[in-house]
Formats: sequence, C-alpha cells, structure tokens
Amino acid sequence: MQIPLVLKFCPERKEFVKRSKNTNSGNLRWCHLLVGGVFVLLLLAIVAQAASGAADPYKILGLQRHATLQDIRRAYKQLAKEWHPDKSDHPEAETKFVEIKQAYELLSDSERRKAYDLHGITNEDAYLYKERPDYSSYGRFPDPFEQFFGHNFNFHDQDISLFHKLSITSKYYESNIVPKSYHTPQILMFYSDWCFSCMKAANSFKKMIDTLEPYGVTFATINAGHENQLVRKVGVHSLPCVIMVLEGHNYVYKESVYNTQRVVEFIRQKLPYKLLPVIDDGSIDGFLQGWADNRVRALVMEPRVQPRLRYLITAFHFRERVAFGFVQLNSVKTKHIQERYKVHPSLDTLLIFNEDSSRPVASISMSDIPTPTLNNIISVNQYLALPRLSSQAILEGVCPAEWNRPRKRLCVVLVTENTATHDDARQAMRRIAMASSYSPERVRYAYIYQEKQTEFISALTEHGKLEETVLKVVIIWRRDTKHIKYEWIHETTLQATVDKSGVENETHEINFNNTKQKLDGAIQRLLRSSEALSFEAEVKDLLDEHAQGMVIRILNKVLLAFEYMTDNLGQEHILPALSVVGTVAFILAVGYLMSYLVRIEEENIQKKQSASSNGKNGKLANYIPELRLHELRAEKYNGLVRLLKPGCRTIVLLTDLQSRNKLIPAFHKAVWPYRNLDSDSRNKTLMFAHMLIEKGIGWYAELLRLSLSESREMKINPRNCIGTVIALNGHRKYFCMYHAKHPESNRGAKRMMKMTRQLSSLPSDPEAGAFLGMESSDSEASTSDVSEPKILLEENLLDGLPNWLDRLFEGTTHRYYINYWPDFTSKDEEKEDRCSCGSI
Repeated sequence: MQIPLVLKFCPERKEFVKRSKNTNSGNLRWCHLLVGGVFVLLLLAIVAQAASGAADPYKILGLQRHATLQDIRRAYKQLAKEWHPDKSDHPEAETKFVEIKQAYELLSDSERRKAYDLHGITNEDAYLYKERPDYSSYGRFPDPFEQFFGHNFNFHDQDISLFHKLSITSKYYESNIVPKSYHTPQILMFYSDWCFSCMKAANSFKKMIDTLEPYGVTFATINAGHENQLVRKVGVHSLPCVIMVLEGHNYVYKESVYNTQRVVEFIRQKLPYKLLPVIDDGSIDGFLQGWADNRVRALVMEPRVQPRLRYLITAFHFRERVAFGFVQLNSVKTKHIQERYKVHPSLDTLLIFNEDSSRPVASISMSDIPTPTLNNIISVNQYLALPRLSSQAILEGVCPAEWNRPRKRLCVVLVTENTATHDDARQAMRRIAMASSYSPERVRYAYIYQEKQTEFISALTEHGKLEETVLKVVIIWRRDTKHIKYEWIHETTLQATVDKSGVENETHEINFNNTKQKLDGAIQRLLRSSEALSFEAEVKDLLDEHAQGMVIRILNKVLLAFEYMTDNLGQEHILPALSVVGTVAFILAVGYLMSYLVRIEEENIQKKQSASSNGKNGKLANYIPELRLHELRAEKYNGLVRLLKPGCRTIVLLTDLQSRNKLIPAFHKAVWPYRNLDSDSRNKTLMFAHMLIEKGIGWYAELLRLSLSESREMKINPRNCIGTVIALNGHRKYFCMYHAKHPESNRGAKRMMKMTRQLSSLPSDPEAGAFLGMESSDSEASTSDVSEPKILLEENLLDGLPNWLDRLFEGTTHRYYINYWPDFTSKDEEKEDRCSCGSI
C-alpha cells in the first residue's frame, strides 16, 4: 500500500519538505504524554496540599483568584462578624474564625499571595527563604540597566510610582497628618524624582507598608522638590528620608538601611514611655482600682517579655479613655493573675474592666489578636459603667448629638459635688447603671461635678439656682452640638445603701428601689417617639478637667525622664553617666573659680590705681560722692547764702508739708548727676537745699521785691510757690528761678525779652504765681503764642527741671540781681515752727 506524501513548510530550513500523512499519529502520542504529565503534576500538587493540611484561602473567604484587595477586606469583615466567638454560638466558631483570619492575612499580603498563587506556599516565612530561579541564561538581549548599575539591579522592584500614588501636600500634612498623629503614628517618606537612592528604597518601603499598615500605622510620601517649605520645617537631612509624626512632633529616622525591624524599634522608642506598664500579682489590685481617673482598665497578657507593637499602638490610640497594663504570662510573678482570671498560658489575652474588678466586661484570647478586633472590642467598652462628664470629648462619646437619627439616645446624669459625702450617691447610681436592662446605644448613665461645670448646669436650670440641683437626676437628649432637650426627675433620693456596720439599711434600700423604679418609668416613657422632653436649652462646651498647666506638664516630663533613667540605666551605664556629670560640674567649678580670681584681681588693680592717684596725701580714693540736702533755716542761712565763696552756688527747692514727700525725691533725682561738684568738703562749688514755704515766706517775698525794685510789700500765695527752684549766687548777689509755669521754663530764652513788660504790668496785689506766669491776664494770654495749661499736678512740677539745670550751668538762664540778701529772721522761723508743729 502506498503511503501518501504531503508537503510541509519547515521554518528552520525555510523550505518545503515531504512528510508522511501518518506523522499525525506520532504527534497525537506526544500530546497524550503531555496531558498525562500535566495530570500527574496536578495530582501531586493536590496530594501535597492535602498532606500539608492547608486549606484554600480563596474558598475560605468565598472569593475568586482574581479578587481585589477591597473584595478581600469586604469578605473578611463580613465573615469575621458572622463567626466571631463572642457573637456566634456555633461550637466550631473559634476554629472557623482563626481560619478566616489566617486566610485574610495570607491574601492581604501581596508577597505571600503571589507565593501561594505560584508555588502553593502558605507558610508565613517560607517564601522568604525560597531560592528564586535564575533565568539569566535564557535572555536573548542584555539588560542595559544591569550592564550599567550591576547584575543585582532590578528595575521592576524599584518602581517609584508607589511614591507618586501616596504623595501628599503640605496642606494635607497640616490638616490631616498632624491631627491624626495624636492617635496613630504617621510615617512619611520624602523623595524626589530621578533619585536612584529613592528608587532602591521603594521595595523596602512597600514591605514596610505591608507589615505595619495592618497595625494601624498610616503611610504617606512627600515630593521634596514640590514642598520645600515642609522639608525645612520637619528637618529632612537627605533623600530618601523617613519621618515619623507623633503627637504633632517630627522624628527623623536616621538609619541608612530601611529595614522593617529597625523601623519597628524606632517606633517603639518614640512612643510614650510606659504605655503598657508591667503588672504582677502585687500591683494588680492597685491598677484595677485606679478607675477614679475616669478611665477603663485593660490588661494585655502575652507569653513574651515585652508587648507586641500592635498592642502598643492600640494603647497609644485609646490612652485618653483606657489605662493599659501588660502581664507577662508564664512568669512566677503572675501566677495568681492567671489563676484568678483563668488565662490560657500560651495565647494572647485582652481583659477589659470597669468599676468591678472581680470580672472583666469583655475578654478575648487568640494566638494573635488582629488590630481591627482589638479596636472593635475596646471602642465598645471604652467608658465606665458610670463615667464622669469631665470634658467635651467624653460628652461627645457618651452622649453624642443625634439630629439625623429617628430614635432618641438618652443620657441619665447625676449632679454631684467633688466630696466624699457624695460617694454613696454615685455608688447607688452606679448600681442602677450596671443593673440597667437598656442597651448602651439607647440609654447611658453618667455623673457630673457641679462646681467644675457650672455654666453647663446653669443652662439646665430655670433661674440658675445651682444649690437645688445637687444630688438630682436630669435626663438629656442632644439634638445637636449646642442645643439640648432635658427633663429633671424629681422626688429621687440617692443616698447610702450600706450603713457603718456593713448591714444593708432597709430604709435606704427602699429609697434606692423607689428611685430606680422612677428612673426606669421616666426612661421608658421618654424613649417613645411620641413623647418629648419638657425643656430645651443652649449650652456651651464642657470645661476640660484633665487639662494641665505648663508647670504640671514640665514636672510630669521631668518625673517621667527620671523614672525612665532609673529603669533603663544599668551598672554599665552608671559610671559613664557619673563621669559626664562630674566633668560638667568640674568645668563649671573651674569657670566660677577663674571668674572669681579675675574679679579679685580687677579690684586690686583699681585699689592700686586709686592709691597712686592719691599718693601725695597718702589716702585711698575710695570715697563715694554723696548728695546732701540741707534744710534752709535761719541758723544755716549765712553758710548757704551769704558766706558763699566766689563761684559757689546753692540750689534751693521750695515745698510745703503736704508736697515735700513727693517733690524732694524728684528733686534729688534731677540734681544727682551734679553731686561730684560737692565731692570735697574743703572746696564746695555747689550745695543743695530745700525750704518749707511756711517758714521762709517772708524771706521769699522780700527776695522777689528786691528783684523787682518794688517799694511796696509783696503778697505771696504759698500754694503757687510749690515746686519753685532757686539757684542762689551768694557772692555776686543774683539768683535764677525755675517753675513749671515760669515763662523761661516753657519757652526758653526767647521769651526773656518779654519778661520786663510782664513784670511791669503786674496788678496792684501781685502774687508769686503771677510773677511765675501762673496767673496771666487776658492781655498776656492774647500775646502768648501757645495757650498754657491752668492746672498742674504735684508729680509733674519738676518735669522740666533737668533741662533747666543744663541751661543753668551753660549760663543761658535769666539772672535776677539784688542789692543785698534779705534777712532770714529766727523769730519768724520759731513762730512758723510752732504753727507747723500744731498742724502736725
């Protein structure tokens, strides 16, 4: 039989060749072998997967292989709510919940999901140690990046597009990153385009996100080339740079290697110290009984020496509402705690307590508690059974505004005072709250201090009578943030339910039951949609009772730093610390000693110079000039005026008994710069004195008469003479005069030409004030260039004296010459002394 031939084109030889038609049977056999091999491989994979005992995570979550990350998260949340051990009564709920969590952790990690899809690896760390195949021998064309940057350069793993997707601006940093940093750590990566170091760090940053983002850490990137001002503000030193924002502060990660484990240690160091203090059998009771600070107690129990990062971040997030403690399992010091609460020694456990420390209000035990589960449990139980409304944040959490909800949420508030006598009333209200049958989503109980939240309680009273609200109960419903509907529950008596002997008092128990019955009836009535609360008020925000002043915050930080050093400094750190302290103390002591020696040397040099300048007399020039103020009296008149040597002058201030205490200090201050002229008692050129106008009124009137060449007697108003300063030249017989309203004091030497006309036009009964320009006539006022004030205070009378003294020693003041110095009689002085003593 002849076998037919066919022509086939051969690509390798580039020509048609003759093939037998029965060749297809050979190809068919090869196809059968190929299918059989694939079937065997699949069978082996299935058998290996069954032997390893690993279930398909896609089937557990009910997803397809091409499911997105959002689909995975959505399916996990739905199944976790359904199979949570606290919400499901199924006997295998805990096992199912663990499988769901493990499947979610595997698929939410991109690297582990890729390892499972390609190789079927489900172990958490197996893919890290799996040796990757080398495909370099199959490459047809050389990689230019490998030739230029090296063999290990992988351009696909260093894609900078991840930074572009997470990039934020300065405005977003201020409005979102900084406020959120008070509850959750914020990691920022600063980068720039065409930065090869940034490209190399992209893969490490991606792994960092995959590892820490499930714990609650937020990640973002900032292009340094577009945000120069923010780069300078946070202190970026080089690119790439990792910054952690925590409580509004920026902390720079200074390591050159962006390793996830090092970043975890960096976050641990920057978190507040003792977020999770260690609790043992001796401190457990004190910790659980410390709820007087208005915070719930939570115990994190782990079979480890230190808590995990996820628990630290959760404690930081809820630190204002919950006080956390860490219990190390499998420790000798915590055996009593494990037996007391029946804790599994090899599982992580979270216990939450309110005022009752005998049993927790919530608990969960797992080998690895996920962060969403932690946040959900703590969020539901973050308030005490009877919390105190101590700030606006607590009011928002306990009694939130519900204008958009059809059902009312009531808050039953007991008004008390911060005294021990009201503890029984608060304890009775706490019993009512714990025994309440209403859901916390509908009814919450709380108490408030009247003396600290006065404005809030006053808004809920009709006439502001705060004393009538003590130990009274009010039910409120917040329609919005400012308006509250309320109703007071009258005829309620919350008193002690246990007497001093410890036996329940029947009367108090009856009152307690009646109060509870009235509250339940009122709550049941007000929860109806048809019932409305009786009154409405507009309130302000609550005062923050937990706010601390600057001094308290500084002291707390100092104490915390001291506690940190005592806990972390070992014997190997004590000697270096003491050496540093000793070195600083030695440097300060040497500096002080040198400054002391220099000061002594300067004093010795000054003494030697003074001794050499006064060497002729053999005296040290250590005399400090003093300013002596003499009182111008009859017995000192000749020495101060008549017997003055040529070139010597006496400056006299005129005062009275009422004004001397105010004028003498101002006069002393004005003439103090000229005290050196009175330094040598044998060569005095200038003396200072003051005179009571009551004693020297006759002498002063005669002095004015002689200067005006008047034959008639002068009549002086003593009050107009207060604040007058006279410079007397005893040898040449002239004087210069200062007064606040003297023409010379106001306008200087330019008015001196007009003084003669003013003096000649004096009225028939001149006074000293008229002479000084204090009582000018209308004609004078018309000729004045500027109107003068008519009233001066005693404190302002000597304001122009320093300028007048300058002109006095320059010789530009007007001089009033006289023929002789009038007498300052002792009889007049004695008479004035008797009058002044009588007035005193």
